[in-house]
Parts: sequence; C-alpha cells; structure tokens
Amino acid sequence: MAETQRYDLIAIGGGPAGYVGAIRAAQLGMKVVCVEKDQVGGVCLNWGCIPTKALLAAAEFYEKLQGDAAQWGILADNVRHDWPKVIGRSRSVAGNLNRGIHALFKKNRIDHLKGHAQIVAPGSVHVLDSHGTVTQTLEAAHILICTGAVPRALPGVEFDGEKIISSKQAMVLPQQPQKLIIVGAGAIGMEFAYFYHAFGTEVVLIEMLEHLLPNEDEEVSRAIERAWRKRRIETHLGTKTLAVEKTEQGVALSIAPVEDESKMQTIEGDKLLIAAGVRGQYEGLFEQSLGVEIDSEHIKVDRATCQTSVPGIYACGDVIGQPWLAHVASEQAVVCVEKIAGHDPTPIDYDAVPACTYCHPQVASLGLTERTCIERGIEYRVSKFPFQASGKAQAIGFTEGFVKLITGAAGELIGAHMVGENVTELLAELGLAKRLEATVSEIITTLHAHPTLSEAIHEASLGIESRMIHF
Repeated sequence: MAETQRYDLIAIGGGPAGYVGAIRAAQLGMKVVCVEKDQVGGVCLNWGCIPTKALLAAAEFYEKLQGDAAQWGILADNVRHDWPKVIGRSRSVAGNLNRGIHALFKKNRIDHLKGHAQIVAPGSVHVLDSHGTVTQTLEAAHILICTGAVPRALPGVEFDGEKIISSKQAMVLPQQPQKLIIVGAGAIGMEFAYFYHAFGTEVVLIEMLEHLLPNEDEEVSRAIERAWRKRRIETHLGTKTLAVEKTEQGVALSIAPVEDESKMQTIEGDKLLIAAGVRGQYEGLFEQSLGVEIDSEHIKVDRATCQTSVPGIYACGDVIGQPWLAHVASEQAVVCVEKIAGHDPTPIDYDAVPACTYCHPQVASLGLTERTCIERGIEYRVSKFPFQASGKAQAIGFTEGFVKLITGAAGELIGAHMVGENVTELLAELGLAKRLEATVSEIITTLHAHPTLSEAIHEASLGIESRMIHF
C-alpha cells in the first residue's frame, strides 16, 4: 500500500505559481509539499521566460557586432557564431536557476516529490510514477493546482517536434534552419522571429489579425511593424493558414488573406513554429467525478480567491487562462495562499498587469489602450515622447520608439505603452505610479536622473500638461 503523508498544502506543479505559492505558504507556517512531474521552475524557468532571454541577449550582441560596430569605431570583421554554444549557454542559465529553486525548497523546509499528481478526492492526492503506479498518497485541507499550459496546435496540424515545432523545440534546435515560418505574432512568435533573424535565418511571420502584437496599443504595433520592415522580416498580416503539408525538404503552408481565400499562396520553409496560443494543462489531473469545472480549455476559478468549483481545490497561473504571464501566476499564488492562511491581501489589479515583449526594439505596456478607453467611454488624454529626442538614446545609438502615456480626466495614469531600448526595465516605475494612483503632476515632480532613458517618462508626463521641454 502506498505511503500516506499529511500536509497543510499540496502544490501541484513547480512553476512560477507552484513554487512561489509553496514558499509563501511555508513562510506562513504551513507544512507544504510540491509535486512536479518534470523540472521545478516550470516552463518559464526551463523552457520560456529565462532561457529565451539568454537566447535574445546573444542575438542582440551578435546583431550589434554584425551591423553596428563600425559606427562605434569598433572593427569587428569576420564575426561568426557558434550555434551549439548559443543554445548551450541558454540551457546552462536555466540549469543554474533550477538548482536555485531546489535550494529555496530546502531553505523553507518544503518537501519536493517528482511524479504525476492525481487528485482523487477533495483533500487527497495520489503521486504516480512514470509507469502509472501509485507511490504515495498525500492528504491536505488545501490543494493548489499550478500545472501551467501547453502550446495549442493549429486545427488539423499536430506537432511532430521535427518539422512542425513548438517554442520548446525552437529553443534547442541542434541545427539552425535556413528558413523558418512562424504562425502567430504575439510575444512568443515575435521573440523567436527576432532571435532567428538576427542569426541569419530567413523568417516568415504569419498573423491572422491586422497587426503584429495585436493585443498592444495600435501605435506600438505600427512602430514594431516599421522596425520589422526595416529589418526586412517578411510578414503576412490579416492572413490565415489554410493547410500545412510536410515535404521532403520541410513544410509548405497554404495561406490567404482572411477576407479573400481566393488569393491563396504557398510558402515553403525548413520548419514551422506554431506560436498561436496555449491551453491549460490538466489532463489526467483529477477524477472526472470531482466536478472541477473547465471553461475554454482552462480550469475555471473565482478570480478573487482562485478557488475552483470544488471547495479546498484552488488553481493559479496559466492553467486558469489569461493573462498567461509568469509574474501574474506568482502573484495569484501569493494572494491565494495568503487568503487560505486567513490574511487579507491586496487583490490583483488586472487593469495594471505589466506585459513585456523582448524582441528588438522591446515592447512594454500596462493598463488601458486608447482603443479600450474608447470602448469603455472613458475620457482620456495622451502624450508621446520619442526616443529620437532623448540624449541617452542618442548616446547609446538606439533611438527607435517612444514612451506613450494615457491619463484619465483627473490626470491619473491609466495606461502606459513603450517601444524602444530596454523599455521593459522602465515599466516598473509606471506600475508603481498606477498602483498608487499617481497623477502625471506627481511623476513630473519626481526627479529623473540625467542622462537616462527614464527621462522619456518625465517628458511624456510633461506632455500631458502641454509643457514638454525637449520635443
């Protein structure tokens, strides 16, 4: 008979929601176990956020040496790249952080079990090995599901890991493809498009909606589209994929404008990366008789508490749906666990979730777009300061993009949208301003060091009051 262990909280999944929730629960005095069938850190640490940024850092460095070194007075002739080392460094970074989470579990006295968790009843979890044998039974008053999400394939098209790949395979291809087709121009598709293009792969990007990064403010999307044209990255917007065929050389896609399928054309490439969204990962997680409600391929929860339709069973992170962001998953888990412990945590403001895309130039945003303001009937004002007018941007040689701020009638910040060098590092100031309900007058009277890129935030704030200095 499988051994039975009793806990206060069972966290299923060791990604940004699971391991953070487990640590916070341990800090609050709970006895905690985390069950993970793969590697702790989840997709984010092992196959997403962190290792992709290592790849993108290599791409930026290589791009600078390839195209821009001469203007700096640096002669970098015959610059080449070692593809296996580019990939290897990314895996090394992920490995280091994976070991760090194990150390955090040990520090916080959190038990870690490797295996597949199956919720068999409220408060009861079986841990199965790779053969499906129950090795342990766990009991706890509270179960926290943090199993993440998996890539969604195109209808009728299955991933094969060779010619038709997901982001996971795109991170570790042993050989660099000559031509890569990407379906989906959200953050994942855009980041891989930039990465592969920077290293010399011919990239074709296909997006069904009318803009790149279609969830961003329209001016941001248009700025990125100009940058893509400048880099000669082939894009097909407002275009759907009608059929995918595997060929001897790779893949062939039949595509056509959404509004006119008669204008069909065929595009061929070595590989197809599908970056068209994700769905919750919960297969085999619980007995169907439990009645855990599913909605649109994600576990349905009360967003205020993250409780599922079954008392005592909670879910956080990508498995419950949008926004599919690691920092949101972590915060959901913290709020959930603190509520379980009887605390009264500050709820998440889903109108102020920071979103970042790490292509080049970078994109960073939070809050409402102009389109959303119009749809909601919100009175607003807009100011935009271009990095072309920034002394620091001129000095470092990256003047693409802008800072755009949107304020309400009383001057309070309700939206921020940026394109440019390292704008993802500028976003936290605006997140704090939004959290504190700061007005642009308060941002204006906050000294911004000179010369810094953050001065663009100061100038955009001045623009709301029609007193911009440097533009």
